[in-house]
Amino acid sequence: MRHKRGGWKLGRLSAHRWALFRNLLTALFRHERITTTAAKAKALRPLADHLVTLGKREDLHARRQALGLVPDVQVVRKLFDTVAARYADRKGGYTRIIPAGTRRGDAAPMAILELVDRPEAAKEAKGKGKKAAEPKGKEAKKARKAAAGGGAAV
Repeated sequence: MRHKRGGWKLGRLSAHRWALFRNLLTALFRHERITTTAAKAKALRPLADHLVTLGKREDLHARRQALGLVPDVQVVRKLFDTVAARYADRKGGYTRIIPAGTRRGDAAPMAILELVDRPEAAKEAKGKGKKAAEPKGKEAKKARKAAAGGGAAV
């Protein structure tokens, strides 16, 4: 029986699983938002939160521990300089999981794993306003046709 055995296996051997986690963590801190399966997102969330906590410590040992999980030096630098500074007064809960429906090929449940309070989120929210309403009717159709270079010659 597998009672009280923590962790997610994800159908992989341990080396493959850690390689997957390292790649997903690198992508998460590079782009601050990734889309993956729900099971992978749930397995990755504690590791991502732990890395942000390491970034807040700002010492050499913490930086070396982070490099053990995220092999990209630029991503670790971003984690320690910008991401950790953003969450200086937050005690935990640095990531959120948003359900994203199912994948088309195999109907696997998908999720978006993202860092909370990321600056791109504010820009996306501002850009989602309604576009200016286009005029409808025959005059609009003629204007589109004329702009496309079509229509009857006079």
